[in-house]
Amino acid sequence: MRFGVFEADLETRELRKQGRRIRLQDQPFALLAFLLERPGVIVSREELRDKLWPADTFVDFDHSLNTAVNKIREVLGDSATSPRFIETVARRGYRFIAAVHMSGNADAVPQQLARVVPESQTDLPRPHRGVTRILFGLLQVMYLIFYVEALLHWHALDRIEIFNVGAPLVTSIVIVSAGVGIPLRFYLLSAVGFDHAQLGMKFHKIFLGILVFDLFWGIAPFLIVERIGFGPAFGATAALLYVPFAERTLVRMAYPTAKRRPNAAQAARPG
Repeated sequence: MRFGVFEADLETRELRKQGRRIRLQDQPFALLAFLLERPGVIVSREELRDKLWPADTFVDFDHSLNTAVNKIREVLGDSATSPRFIETVARRGYRFIAAVHMSGNADAVPQQLARVVPESQTDLPRPHRGVTRILFGLLQVMYLIFYVEALLHWHALDRIEIFNVGAPLVTSIVIVSAGVGIPLRFYLLSAVGFDHAQLGMKFHKIFLGILVFDLFWGIAPFLIVERIGFGPAFGATAALLYVPFAERTLVRMAYPTAKRRPNAAQAARPG
């Protein structure tokens, strides 16, 4: 595998710079190889521990990992503050950010190692992660308040009719969906609160369900339309219908996933 002026031979476990062999110990090389196999992807410290430090190995993992990363950077002439190869993602892990090529083809990246680019570096701003996480958490709290209020005043739902849908059906739907929504919101709230590294990927998988769920609760203001009037209820609903998309954007900014760029061969292939 080639990256920059370096070449790593995973079979012989050798690292070369412009054809000249560079000394790199086994553990740092294993770490470098693991990152090279997943370019552009954030590899968590837990993944590295499971892969490179067996359970029966009694070492100070954090110290050993930091030492291995520092040795790789020293050999590559890299920097933690201005990385060209290995980027430290705070409290999450590491990411190999340089382009990776197979040694036999310097012009194209094979499909399994197609260069990946974090979405946050292409089409989204990069605010402080703490801000986006707090905003996402506040949205979960907002929905929790909706659910709790609906359950506390469920008797009042008997008098409500929405879009000619009878009160008993409205009551049943609201109670059931609130019962489902409460654990969902607590899961998302705890995940962002504890900064779960895989939240971005997991949220992406369940987003369609969350979208349908949130769109239903977007009409919640019409539950009190008799008190606030049609205009405010309509305006509040319009704002709430945007919330699930705001949630997705916040998650993408705080927990960027990687998307693949097609390699040269794929780009040249006729559709």
